[in-house]
Amino acid sequence: MLREIELKASAGLPTLLLFFILLILALGGMGYGGRHQMPLVGAASLLAVVVIFVSFAGFFVVNPGEAKAVQLFGQYKGTVRTQGFWWANPFFSKKLISLRIRNFETQKLKVNDSRANPIEIAAIVVWKVVDTAEALFEVDSFATYVAVQSESAVRAVAQSYPYDSHGENEEALSTHTAEVSMSLQKAVQDRLARAGVDVVEARISHLAYSPEIAQAMLQRQQAGAIIAARSRIVEGAVGMVEHALEMLSQKGIVVLDEERKAQMVSNLLVVLCSERAASPVVNAGSIFG
Repeated sequence: MLREIELKASAGLPTLLLFFILLILALGGMGYGGRHQMPLVGAASLLAVVVIFVSFAGFFVVNPGEAKAVQLFGQYKGTVRTQGFWWANPFFSKKLISLRIRNFETQKLKVNDSRANPIEIAAIVVWKVVDTAEALFEVDSFATYVAVQSESAVRAVAQSYPYDSHGENEEALSTHTAEVSMSLQKAVQDRLARAGVDVVEARISHLAYSPEIAQAMLQRQQAGAIIAARSRIVEGAVGMVEHALEMLSQKGIVVLDEERKAQMVSNLLVVLCSERAASPVVNAGSIFG
């Protein structure tokens, strides 16, 4: 497995100045050789001019957020990451690779959650290249590799969680976004480690039941919400009735036998738990009549 090697290139401006000086001297040597009929001096000067012009091909620029991976006749020699104007062996081939942060959104995938319910899910993966050698030489196309492996990780994570949680401590896709995001990021990172890629963030961008079961699941969610609300209402109503009976007994406002207490409890629960506002009936006679 190839690992990135830092390549120390020569500073471009001083090298360029040196080449210009050498070029002037070489051109002067060619003129001197021609005037004094010294073919060896002229030939050497001509050769120097050719070498200098070939050396100009070794200059290159590294922009911020970029790197140049260098090869010599197919052999990896190193990577220049430092921004600036540089010179290296003119026979080096230089491959530009971006080190900037990128993001990729998967397609809407249809998968089954841990309860075998079909759902639609998509995710956004934020990533960057951290090892240029692995990114270029370990995989065919690291951008395509990121896309395919990200979708694979999304499928695996979606199959590990239920869509909705049915218990207090049960993690679910729709309710535990932070935990699911951490799990998704780890799953994507494990798959992309060989490509020299670091996953900065991974989050679900779309989550829904599949259309064929969406209506049925919506009714189930509504039923669950109604049951939870009813349970809360009943719990509160029982507490209010208990408090009312306790206050009546402590202050001695009225003394009720067990049958009257049961009737009062029944009436209060009907009033408090009813979906509609109760219509009061005023009893002008005896309450025991």
